[in-house]
Order: sequence, then C-alpha cells, then structure tokens
Amino acid sequence: MHQILDLNPDSYQRHTIHSQERDWAETNCYTDVWIELLHALGHEPVAAMPFTFGIDFEGDQWTFFKFQLADLYQLYGIEVQELAVWKTLTTHIEEQVALGRPVLVELDSMYLPDTAGTAYQMAHVKTTVAVNQFDIKNRRLGYFHAQSYYTLEGEDFNNIFHLDKESPVLAPYVEIAKLSKSQHYDQKRLVEISLKLFAKQLKMLPTENPFSKFKAQLVIDLDWLKKQDIEMFHQYSFATLRQLGACFELSANYLDWLTSNGEQELGSAKQAFRSISETAKIYQFQLARVISRGKSLDLTTIDKMAESWSLAMTELRQKYLGS
Repeated sequence: MHQILDLNPDSYQRHTIHSQERDWAETNCYTDVWIELLHALGHEPVAAMPFTFGIDFEGDQWTFFKFQLADLYQLYGIEVQELAVWKTLTTHIEEQVALGRPVLVELDSMYLPDTAGTAYQMAHVKTTVAVNQFDIKNRRLGYFHAQSYYTLEGEDFNNIFHLDKESPVLAPYVEIAKLSKSQHYDQKRLVEISLKLFAKQLKMLPTENPFSKFKAQLVIDLDWLKKQDIEMFHQYSFATLRQLGACFELSANYLDWLTSNGEQELGSAKQAFRSISETAKIYQFQLARVISRGKSLDLTTIDKMAESWSLAMTELRQKYLGS
C-alpha cells in the first residue's frame, strides 16, 4: 500500500468552501479536487482563484474554469505534468503515488461511492479525482473528489480500473502533481504573488460583455430546449448557468480573502459577484419551469447580471490596473 498523506475520510476536515452554506455546493470536478488537495497539503487554495475572473461565454457554454497550472507553481511550488499512459493505469498510479505524487485521473462516477444518489450505480459520468492512497493488493483507493476525501474498495476498485475486462479500455487523461519543490510562503508573500496573478487575469477579461453574448444565444436555444428531455436540460444548465454561477461565487470568495488580508474598497465588486451567483441559481429553476410548461422567459434577468459584471470588472480594473 502506498499513500502520500495519512488521511481518514471519517475525520477529514474539508476546506471552508466545501463546509459552509453556499449557492453552489460544488463547482466542477477539476476545481473541487484541487481545492481539497491543496487544502490537505497545507496550502490556501483561494489564493489561486484569480482564474475565476477571466471566464467568457464560449458560444455554446461558459468557460470550464480551472486552476491554472502555472499559478500553482508560482504560489505553491507544485509542478503539474500530464502523464502518458503506456502501461496499465493501475501500474502508473501505483508508481507515481509511491514517488509521493498525487495522481489526477479521469474516472467513471458509476463506481465512485461518494456519488451515491446521483451517479453511483446509476450512470456513467466522467469525473476527475486525485489519488492519495493506492493499494492494489487489497483493492483499496483513497481519493479526493468533489467536496471531500473518500475511499473505495473491492468490486468498485475492480470496476473503476476495468480489472475484470479482457478487451483494452481507452486510457483516460492523467496528470501528476510533483511536490518536490513545494513551498509555503508567509501570508504577505502569498498575497503579493496572488495579486500579480489577479492583475494578469484582469488584463485578459473578455472585450465584450459575456452575458450579452449568452443572452443572444439563449434566445436561439430556447425553442430547441423546449423539445429536449430533462437530462438535456441538466447538461445545458451545467454548461451555462451552473458554470457561471459557481465561478463567480468563487470570485466573491477570492475578494473576501483579499479583504481579510488588507485589501480595501472591494465591497461593491464582491456584492456584484454574489448577486450574479444567487441570480444564476434562481434563474436555473426558472428556466426549468419555462421549458417544462412552455412559458416565456424573462430575459431582463440576464441584463441585470450583465450590468453587475460590468460594474464589478470596471471597479477592479480601475483599482488594480489603473484603467
């Protein structure tokens, strides 16, 4: 058995982002995994959240927001590399965990017990976990996923790694987190580095208000959505309202963190991002009712989110870029 951190799912203390009342309990699989992995390694993940500000509407979805790998190195000294899978997946995971490197790997939620009630034993859904403990002999896996740290074993282990199948299985996307240069800066230095990353993101903001683009596409999508089943609605909602809502809630968390570390005059921007998050959650339910009942949708709600985004970004650009 190989493990990096000595953790017990029953006593593991989640990061506050995953343990407090929130609009969006989960964000997306990759972001949630890194929040908990960084937290377990003794780092503050919120410092790396400037990436939440530069998202855009990409035409058919909102940006799938993720921790930036270069930022992880600058803030924490963690080097992330893609792992080429040329042997069996279990062999690679065993070798890398033995080297003290968490392995981020795409697995099937069908065999992840922590997804009970949503996907476990119900649906094949791709998701990312971070492997911390690996025991091939006893068929046991310790992993970060979604909001916490979990273990699985036995038949779930066999199924998730396809150990009972003779035919080859397409290799998943795998990354390793190399911790040999990991470092913990004092709070002042951490904030300094984070603010530089924040300024970089503010320079990369969309040139056109992304909510205006989203509204135009939603008008087109509505008639099509009304003809789809509920599963398609959930997929559409995840790619749009849930992504933007969860992302900008993290933006508000980041500004809270800056305020707690001495940054001032961020109140109106924080409120704007919280408003976007709360509105997106409510709008998700309104959209579901519109689709199921065939009624019209109040699109002025998106205009209000567009206004909040514009006001917040203008304030932040003036404060941190002088423009």
